[in-house]
Amino acid sequence: MSFASILPMIAAVIGLVALFKTYVTPEMLSHLFGHGRVSDIAVGTLVGAASSGQGAISYVIGEGLLAQGVSVYAVSAFILAWVTLGFIQLPAEASVFGVRFTVWRNVLTLISTVAVSYLAVMTTGALS
Repeated sequence: MSFASILPMIAAVIGLVALFKTYVTPEMLSHLFGHGRVSDIAVGTLVGAASSGQGAISYVIGEGLLAQGVSVYAVSAFILAWVTLGFIQLPAEASVFGVRFTVWRNVLTLISTVAVSYLAVMTTGALS
């Protein structure tokens, strides 16, 4: 019964994600990046959160962005936010889990995404 009640919200989320993926190309995203580490992480996080999707797809998009000269900071933030945040899905998540849980999860995930993307690049740079 609960699945049937959230089915319209799931359909709306799928529709919004499909529209976003249709109208925003990787080339358009590459023009947003390249203004420094902090800016790249911020833009990567916001763009990834706005265009949420599955992890396997994010690696393909990340590879394309790297090939276009987008920084590793931006791509790592984009991939993390793509998989974990998903602002498009907030109404559906809030209706299922509650507004308080949804807000806290997204705030903590946003902070973690910024920190982990920076630390991931620093770690891989130190190891290579």
